[in-house]
Amino acid sequence: MAEVLKEATSKGAHGADPALAERVRALISDVAERGEQAVREMSVTFDDWAPERFRLSAERVGEIVAGVDPATVEDICFAQSQIRDFAQAQLDSMGDVEVETLPGVTLGHKHIPVSSVGAYVPGGRYPMVASAHMSVLTAKVAGVPRVAACTPPIGGSVPAETVAAMHLAGADEIYLLGGVQAVASLALGTEFVDRVDVLVGPGNAFVAEAKRQLYGRVGIDLLAGPTETLLLADDTVDGEICATDLLGQAEHGPTSPAVLLTTSRQLGVDTLAEVQRQLETLATADVASVSWEDYGRVVVCEDNAEMLALADELAFEHVQVMTGDDDFFLENLKNYGALFLGPMTNVSYGDKVIGTNHTLPTQAAARYTGGLWVGKFLKTVTYQRITDPASSALIGEYCSRLCAIENFAGHQAQADIRVRRYGREAALGRALG
Repeated sequence: MAEVLKEATSKGAHGADPALAERVRALISDVAERGEQAVREMSVTFDDWAPERFRLSAERVGEIVAGVDPATVEDICFAQSQIRDFAQAQLDSMGDVEVETLPGVTLGHKHIPVSSVGAYVPGGRYPMVASAHMSVLTAKVAGVPRVAACTPPIGGSVPAETVAAMHLAGADEIYLLGGVQAVASLALGTEFVDRVDVLVGPGNAFVAEAKRQLYGRVGIDLLAGPTETLLLADDTVDGEICATDLLGQAEHGPTSPAVLLTTSRQLGVDTLAEVQRQLETLATADVASVSWEDYGRVVVCEDNAEMLALADELAFEHVQVMTGDDDFFLENLKNYGALFLGPMTNVSYGDKVIGTNHTLPTQAAARYTGGLWVGKFLKTVTYQRITDPASSALIGEYCSRLCAIENFAGHQAQADIRVRRYGREAALGRALG
């Protein structure tokens, strides 16, 4: 029976706040009706940003990148090399398929990149440079010919490192534009940007709700809520590393759950003490302390099996495993966005540099989907070909009877004409043979 050492004081809520949803709906409608003029007004209102053009010219991009510390550029390039290599390995695993199911009946599928992608890279308190790698770079590895990337200005200034990351990742168009006005412009198209086929990238509650409302007019990666982190740990590690890893994700925002499941009561007690100690000096304690107080949990489990069951029930975005038997969880966990095995890795590595994608399912969506990956930018489409008349007639006979069951007369006629034509041809072929 699990023992709760710390319970969350808030359970959070799924779905959009009705007032927020209505506000976003009005903003999207305004962009749809008035185009660039509406976008400009929103940009001034929300970001105090009124440039002559939202799109950065190639010359301006070059100037911005040249002004970034070369050591930072080198770090960005290192991270992108890891992400590119893993995305390429994923792509290489996705072969086309072609099989002959009956004589002369060929079925197949192939993977076609979408034509255009809109990549949103958040700004604000945390300029998410790494999101440029995860969205723009992965789309380009998939073969997407056009990637339009948006990021907001920060305090009226250009986020140079983010622009550099977008450019180095291969963005074809870069826009300094944020919020609902950015994703609506990408999805709907305006005077200054052509619409895209797929929208990807994280954002605040307004951006997430805009993506939800725009889904259908464009594809999206997923509906992301607040960042979640779950630690599964035993007495092979200590409270300091557990507290560090919990707070390292709690700083994302005041509604980000951080949970420790452990088979060691002492580790749970030590972690609680360490969290309080670290909050005294953590630079982002103003956010992390609120998140920890409202959404943090520490639960002592009887054994690994109970930890496993609770972890699958939670279905968190990030799951970090630091136990004496990490492979047990690798082999048996079913519901998670990304898994981090052993104390030598951590969620921050995945967020920034190690190579796997950091755009992951939240709010229990890991029960039915994984995160963003190279395959998200590909359409898997099928084709069929019949070159043997006898096979066409044979399939037609089955199809005709099945259509009759469903009262689809037109469908049945499609089958019947082929039974008549190719059945005779097949019979003649047999006679002559």
